[in-house]
Amino acid sequence: MIDNFLIISFIGKDDKLGLRINKDFFIYNCRERSKNNKDLIADISDFLSKHHVKIDSNFAVIVNQGPGSFSGVRISLAVAKGIKISKKIKLFGYKNNDLKVFNKENVEKLLSGNLLEKNLIKPIYLS
Repeated sequence: MIDNFLIISFIGKDDKLGLRINKDFFIYNCRERSKNNKDLIADISDFLSKHHVKIDSNFAVIVNQGPGSFSGVRISLAVAKGIKISKKIKLFGYKNNDLKVFNKENVEKLLSGNLLEKNLIKPIYLS
């Protein structure tokens, strides 16, 4: 069971971050980006700092694998894998179609419905 996690949906449309920490759930709307994408790492850092999150081995990152924009999907996967490597956390992915509305109830359904994948090698891009 995944208790505390960061969920990243950064696919170029309605980009959001979600955070479940100590059974509380928070949503963060990512900043408006220009053509070259603003810094997702800054958004994540601000969000985690605001909620005083300490990332340890009991923490997980869940990332949207698309379909979505090439840049958005690649950036979010790279950031998620970077957090996994540096903090030795669990990493999971989901398909955008499995989370139609980004809210607490649907994220809980995603977790309980066994819709998460551990293998993040197959991102899906929109052409």
